[in-house]
Amino acid sequence: MFQPRSSRHLFMLDGRDWNHLVSSTMSAAKPNSIDTNAGNMNDSQKKVKYRRNPDKRIFVNRSLNLNKIKFFGFDMDYTLAVYKSPDYETLCFEELKERLINIGYPKAIKDFKYDPSFPVRGLWFDKIYGNLLKVDSYGNILICVHGLKIMKQNEIARLYPNKFLQLNDNRCYVLNTLFNLPETYMLACIVDYFSHRKDYEKTDTGVKAEYLYIPYTSIFQDVRASIDWVYLQSNVKDETVKDIEKYIERNDRLPVLLERIQEYGAQNLLITNSNFSYTDKIMKYLLEPVNETKKPVKKWTEYFDYVVVDAKKPGFFKDGTLLRQVDQVTESLSIGCHVGPMKKGQIYSGGSCSGLSQMIGATGKDVLYIGDHIYGDILKSKKERGWRTFLVIPELRHELKVWTEKKHLFEEISYLEVELSRIYRDLDSSSQENPNSQHIRNSLKEVKCKMDLAYGFLGSLFRSDSQQTFFAAQVMRYADLYAASVTNLLYYPFCYSFVAPRMLMSHESTVDHDDSPPVEDNFASRARTLNQNQDMKSPVSKKSRLSTNIPNSKNVPNLRADTPKKLTYSPDDDDDDDDDDDSDDN
Repeated sequence: MFQPRSSRHLFMLDGRDWNHLVSSTMSAAKPNSIDTNAGNMNDSQKKVKYRRNPDKRIFVNRSLNLNKIKFFGFDMDYTLAVYKSPDYETLCFEELKERLINIGYPKAIKDFKYDPSFPVRGLWFDKIYGNLLKVDSYGNILICVHGLKIMKQNEIARLYPNKFLQLNDNRCYVLNTLFNLPETYMLACIVDYFSHRKDYEKTDTGVKAEYLYIPYTSIFQDVRASIDWVYLQSNVKDETVKDIEKYIERNDRLPVLLERIQEYGAQNLLITNSNFSYTDKIMKYLLEPVNETKKPVKKWTEYFDYVVVDAKKPGFFKDGTLLRQVDQVTESLSIGCHVGPMKKGQIYSGGSCSGLSQMIGATGKDVLYIGDHIYGDILKSKKERGWRTFLVIPELRHELKVWTEKKHLFEEISYLEVELSRIYRDLDSSSQENPNSQHIRNSLKEVKCKMDLAYGFLGSLFRSDSQQTFFAAQVMRYADLYAASVTNLLYYPFCYSFVAPRMLMSHESTVDHDDSPPVEDNFASRARTLNQNQDMKSPVSKKSRLSTNIPNSKNVPNLRADTPKKLTYSPDDDDDDDDDDDSDDN
């Protein structure tokens, strides 16, 4: 029976160890035993792999060993404190309307109502043409919306040759965060309003009246400044706290998670851009449920080893600001810069990632930072400091719901694609006929349209048909892990190794292993093999490792690189433990 050397070396197979997996999939095997003869397993048994329920899973882009994480860092907004949709977006949208009217926009825009089915994260706003763009990772335009209308392909091609746009901060603004959703819909509403007013003449770059010209760049600047005012200076936070149960989800599993992390021996960090006053009210609601005596069982600050407010991310991950102590009674900041050790229970304001890391003894890859902001939380913490990253994507619940409930649409798309491939099955470059496939292509468009609308007006957050969106590409590039909720960590042991799935290229994903082998090519064989009689763990001379005999040379120390006798890379890129083998064995 397989016995791991320690919990540190226990290789988890998505939730259960190898013994458990084999015993549950091989009915003929005895409990806690392994039948190493794979030939005794039928096809259905070979394909069995344990996975948690989708709503409890954490998805993996890069392998990560939780056993090596000593610090768990948390953002607050939309990570620990998840705002209820669409109630919170509606509140912010209403405040945004009032602000725009106050700075001179027509009172008619007050009639607009927030539509949660319209906006999606990750869109680009083209400041020149006033369009919302859904693009792929390379800048190819998947969907273009002007106002509230999706533009046709010929309209897109006129403004964007080759339907492509290079990301440029001076021209495009990426609406990446959940806080951008009200802003996204407001931009669409205002552009649509002015584009359809008879007293304004529409141009490619704006609208004009008799002696008035309003460029789309100006509209963007006004909306951008107004939404910043809403979040920083309006009474949105006061309204949120006043009716906190309406706007913020309380998750009873959150305090359990934070306690288990501390019991395991790791430390919790709270790093938020919010000020102390707001943070204190939100965290008390989330972490201080009262008992029969009307007193909290535990103060919220006890769940964290270090708390930083007013962090000003993403600048926190680079130069940062002065680190100052917060008086929890008066909410005032101390004078001067804090330079001593950071204490548990004390609240700090500002600071920088490098300063924090030095004070608490974090090295980089021993920190797992968990946030919802692809740029402010994930990208910068990954690029600037090398922290491991966990992206919280609340929309993932809806994405998975559609993925599972609309299975019949996916199957219909697969069926039509198979039928389309069969039309061209027996044709090659000598064929003169051009088979009519339009009826199948039209059917595919209809089904794909139904599929997109199941996700929302602009389709899925992660893809359009077979193409991944810019947002999806950012998630894959910068987030080591991602899930719908931070509390999904509860369903995994802290010795767990998250292993990334194989990323197959097209020639790997579309060619079966039992397909006919390709014809012989003219390239020399690159294959190397171990000696069949060689035991992977037994001592072996360098000469016996080679499958091809190479003559010795008195003048050259090595005529050929030795064939490795063990795996030359680590499946878990955090696993830097050396085996007991001699270091000269590669």
